[in-house]
Amino acid sequence: MTFVYPGSFDPVTNGHLDIINRASKICDKLIVLVSVNISKTPVFSVEERIKMLELAIGKRDNVEIASFSGLLVDFMKKVNAKTIIKGLRAVSDFESEMQMALLNRNLDNDIDTLFMMTSIQNSFLSSSAVRELAKFGGKIDDLVPEQIVDIIVSKLRK
Repeated sequence: MTFVYPGSFDPVTNGHLDIINRASKICDKLIVLVSVNISKTPVFSVEERIKMLELAIGKRDNVEIASFSGLLVDFMKKVNAKTIIKGLRAVSDFESEMQMALLNRNLDNDIDTLFMMTSIQNSFLSSSAVRELAKFGGKIDDLVPEQIVDIIVSKLRK
């Protein structure tokens, strides 16, 4: 069974890694999908986000990283996946994620969305908060994988 964990990962945080680690234990294959969202202007290119994910995740037999621009359901069909993984930090995340899950289900009735609550230590964490902290000299070492701290800092403190 293949699951897809889509996100912008701009940049990947320890909260994302928490979901990746836990989701990869309950499926045969997890595809971490760097989504190209036309309504967002990312700081890091798709290639940079993929590189940071590769550094953060390392080599794992059942985790793969991909990117896609377009409808998530089209990617799901392409890779023959039926389950989307979404991480939730708070109740406020649930409303928008539920709307997306229902839209995806409306587009393809065979696709389900599985919501995973993040660990409590990551419940406040977001990529935008990491970017803002890094830009203004704040400490991000405990918020992102150590392998990518320098990449984030060097890009955002220019």
